[in-house]
Amino acid sequence: MSDQAAKPSIVVRAVFFGSGSFAVPILDALVTLPGIRVEAVVSTPDRPVGRKAIVTPTPVAARARGLGLPLLQPVRVRKPAAVDALAAVAPDLAVLADYGQLIPRLLLDLPPRGFLNLHPSALPRWRGAAPIPATILAGDVESAVTLMVLTEEMDAGPIVAQEPLEVRAEDTAVSLEGRASAAAARLLVRALPEWLAGRLEARPQPADGVTLTQPLSREDGFLDPERSAAELERQVRAYQPWPGSFLETPVGRLIVWKAHVEPSEPGDGPGRLVEAGGGLVLTAGGGRLVLDEIQLAGGRRVTSAELLRGRPRLIG
Repeated sequence: MSDQAAKPSIVVRAVFFGSGSFAVPILDALVTLPGIRVEAVVSTPDRPVGRKAIVTPTPVAARARGLGLPLLQPVRVRKPAAVDALAAVAPDLAVLADYGQLIPRLLLDLPPRGFLNLHPSALPRWRGAAPIPATILAGDVESAVTLMVLTEEMDAGPIVAQEPLEVRAEDTAVSLEGRASAAAARLLVRALPEWLAGRLEARPQPADGVTLTQPLSREDGFLDPERSAAELERQVRAYQPWPGSFLETPVGRLIVWKAHVEPSEPGDGPGRLVEAGGGLVLTAGGGRLVLDEIQLAGGRRVTSAELLRGRPRLIG
């Protein structure tokens, strides 16, 4: 009798949708929750990565295999074969984080206990594809992770719960994503049992304060010297690892990994690479962007002083 009392009265059959590294701690949290049984993990297909085009699983697919969980990797989740495969699982609940595809209405309506999404921003601020870079680029000092009901409109569903997240002055997209991922896992552990027990109600997102982000492209990484040096410094941190931040120079594309801002000097005009303190500086609007750590395409990451010693043609 005591053994029976120790067992959860209801086992919730769950499906997890995720691809990127942000989602891995969230999957780990989901599989540890009492009364939850992850019946399948859905991720995007393995794909060629790097110069050698080595076929590589997504971080979530790799983790699912390590956990011994059934894994589905449809090219398009809205295709009838993918929908049928998930319908055959008959999940009670679906949880999504950093998946990379839009979910069709047929799948949104499938789990009776809800289709939930974990998003790394203080919704309704920074809906869309690149919330973490947008947070850093805008100079936000506070953010959040949000547990929400997934709808067909991107990141517009009702909010179930949020957890605040500090944005530090030194944060890159990599460091902020890591802390956001851990916060999202904690939020799921705290809020999902309450949601399943009917003690949490989803509330509509406010109409005010909606901001949207767009997918980033390689050329978004250009460091435009007409912008302020402070904006450019935030860009360097926001666009790591993708798309990176770069300048075009007489000796090739120069990738900037770390920088800081200093005041303008007399005679500065936007768009010049000059030497200062033995290193490289980009003159920009409202200040100078000091290039602390840089890399020529195909080269290694070095200080600008190291690079400048062998590449004097960078100055101009």
